[in-house]
Amino acid sequence: MSGMSFPALITFGAYLALMVFIGIYCYRSTNTLGDFILGGRRLNSTTAALSAHASDSSGWLLLGLPGWAYAAGLDAVWMIFGLAVGIYLSWKFLAARLRVYTEQANDALTISAFFEYRFEDRTRVLRIFSAIIILIFYTLYVSSGLVAGGLLFGEVFGVEFTTAVALSVAVVVVYTFIGGFLAVSYTDVVQGLLMVFALVVVPLIAVFAVGGFSNLVEGIEAREPTLLALGSQTSFDAVSGTWSAGGTFGLIAIVSSMAWGLGYFGQPHILARFMGIRSPEQIPAARRIGMTWVLVSMFGALLVGLAGIVYFETPLDDPEKVFLALTGAVMNPWIGGIMLAAVLAAIMSTADSQLLVTSSALTEDIYRALLNRNASQNQLVWIGRALIVVVALIAFILALQGGSVLGLVGYAWAGFGAAFGPLILISLYWKGVTRNGALVGMLSGAIAVVAWKQMGTPFGLYEMVPAFFLSGILVFAVSKITKASLPSEQAITHVGSSDAVRAS
Repeated sequence: MSGMSFPALITFGAYLALMVFIGIYCYRSTNTLGDFILGGRRLNSTTAALSAHASDSSGWLLLGLPGWAYAAGLDAVWMIFGLAVGIYLSWKFLAARLRVYTEQANDALTISAFFEYRFEDRTRVLRIFSAIIILIFYTLYVSSGLVAGGLLFGEVFGVEFTTAVALSVAVVVVYTFIGGFLAVSYTDVVQGLLMVFALVVVPLIAVFAVGGFSNLVEGIEAREPTLLALGSQTSFDAVSGTWSAGGTFGLIAIVSSMAWGLGYFGQPHILARFMGIRSPEQIPAARRIGMTWVLVSMFGALLVGLAGIVYFETPLDDPEKVFLALTGAVMNPWIGGIMLAAVLAAIMSTADSQLLVTSSALTEDIYRALLNRNASQNQLVWIGRALIVVVALIAFILALQGGSVLGLVGYAWAGFGAAFGPLILISLYWKGVTRNGALVGMLSGAIAVVAWKQMGTPFGLYEMVPAFFLSGILVFAVSKITKASLPSEQAITHVGSSDAVRAS
């Protein structure tokens, strides 16, 4: 698909220009650090929902998930189901409480600041270690987006991988640097609408091109019947271009796939949307909008992968390029440019949020908290902008090492889900969490993810599962042991109250 047509180039370029324009427009509303990090807590339900899930989806939605469906067939449904459940539960049981409590917690702008207030941590170790975890895992996460961007720019423009990744960095940094949280959120709305449009149009046209759904099913069965059998594992050999039955897709594989949903409770870039929504009363509408977007998009991505199995007589050498390949094959150049822009939207909508959260943690939780407590608001905003560039450069270096988009995302997703998810959930519902319980739980979750991954994921179990539950158990157990050091009633007065529950 290299050698992009003129119509596609025009539509692709128009999309990029629109993103930069939104960044410039939002520049006028970014005057304080609170504006830069949370947009002044003034997102409406539509913006919060689309921004949360566009920023969540990244390149895995249009590259990784279709690639998995292309290689493994319907077994990708297990991850979709787990993600959908996790999304619903996070909106239902976490969003309203976090919105209320972070504002009451001395108007905490970051998760790290919330931890410090919630547990009255005067040593600031919670704030420092949570910021370090954010820096480590988000740098990996951003690098996954840059790898996806490299695949896109390389496929579209025919440039080599390093140049393609550099283009990805430049595009994302420009409007995030200029407009901060509002620019990220408003561009995410455009990007989210573009992504769901692409994930409806491309698979339906591809199904029509293969002769309809009955021909699609027959064609997949001709390739390998287990592609359509839930519970029967299928493997794909890119060298020979063949699919083969790989045995039973057993309980561990199902649990590992569904466990992706646990990650939603601990992703700082998604939690920031909960914290930045205008009021808890906006959350039920946001949940409905978000769930609709997620279900349509993920099942569209599944259909892209399944359609690619039948459409291409010669199997693809890289399953994660199935969306790009289908777009080039079945779309006219003008619409094709829009579809390719949707892939870039998926990449940018996550990378921008992650750069902003990482910059926010370094600015608010390290620079202001430890180095310069008297810094002016203007100085803090510019420090935040400078750190966006620094983190992007580090992620760029890591991205040049390559790797699977879905694999890199999975590692970072587990890191945040296990380090922060259990702690945030428990701390919003139980007054008995202590500073030491929080610290041990958070660190054990992050360390367990890394250790499990380094051991080669024993039993084939996704590292999220053991790390998440270990973290939750230790938060509870260590808090019980150190209950003499409970935070004061002032810090925990709203924990477990019904105000936020009624709003959700």
